[in-house]
Amino acid sequence: MALALYGSGAYDSWRDGRSLDEACDGTLAQGGLASAMGSSHLRAEQDDGGSSLAQCFVKTARSGTGRAVQITLRWSTAGPPSDTLVWYNADYNGVRAQAAPLGNGWSGVVRYDGTWQIMVALDCVNQKNKALVAYGDLFGASNGTALTGLGRVTSETAQKAAEKYGCQAEAGRRLTSVSTALLGKPGTAKPLGQAQGSCVALRGTTAPQNSTPEIMEYPADTDAPQTNCYLVTKAQKPGYGLYAYYGAAAKDFESVGFTHPDDDYAWATATCPRSTQKAVFVIYRLYDRDTDTFPVAHYSNSFARSALKAFADHEAKQRGCTGVRLADRS
Repeated sequence: MALALYGSGAYDSWRDGRSLDEACDGTLAQGGLASAMGSSHLRAEQDDGGSSLAQCFVKTARSGTGRAVQITLRWSTAGPPSDTLVWYNADYNGVRAQAAPLGNGWSGVVRYDGTWQIMVALDCVNQKNKALVAYGDLFGASNGTALTGLGRVTSETAQKAAEKYGCQAEAGRRLTSVSTALLGKPGTAKPLGQAQGSCVALRGTTAPQNSTPEIMEYPADTDAPQTNCYLVTKAQKPGYGLYAYYGAAAKDFESVGFTHPDDDYAWATATCPRSTQKAVFVIYRLYDRDTDTFPVAHYSNSFARSALKAFADHEAKQRGCTGVRLADRS
């Protein structure tokens, strides 16, 4: 009978199903996998995650879309994440470090740098110095349906892993749509006066007098572990980038360190209720890869600090953070 089962292909199907059930230490959520992969014929392989809590790789079991999904789980208290998992050393490089809020109450972001990645960080309310962090990477041609599937797999795996490992965390609602919209494309800049989302705090600043009369922004989301706002020149080139990092994202950002070829940045911190990790706010004069120049020719430290203060104060107020303090770099 075993031979008949194997010959019929049923054994292969059973083996593939079991590989999914055991993937990522049994925490891989399968609800969105078919959408992410564009196929229901899937199998999983365990990866050597190094210092990661768990890591698994899902691919099609038969010829299919050519997509693959990798899920990586780690504790925020472990060593610094690998360069392939984080993007913070690119903050000064145009809009490359942008991350959109995942939405639906999830502490997560969506980013694209050649491939799509979703990061979810669940703060442990029973261990405020700790968070369960999940990364989902989607390889191969994709679309909104695939990205939404990746969002479900990543967020629901994070939730399962938190429960398995004793991290009491607040999860979001089931994802039904994840946008593929990206800043930096034509039509994504608008006048500063029209800011309503992540750049709204900059409306009363002297940004127009400092060569950046326009902005690019994402919707405001007080659950996202990263917020970013870009101040844009008349030529619609990003001139300054403002970023806020919370919880595990703030810890990982600090582990990478502040990087800028000309030291043209300012930063601040605040104490927030969800985590013992202080929030970090930073502003950079941005470099443009297309023209190999800085679109804002001269960095103004006084403007950068005033813009950062407005941004940080607004972010802190929205999230119940206190004690915003600008760092003295003199």
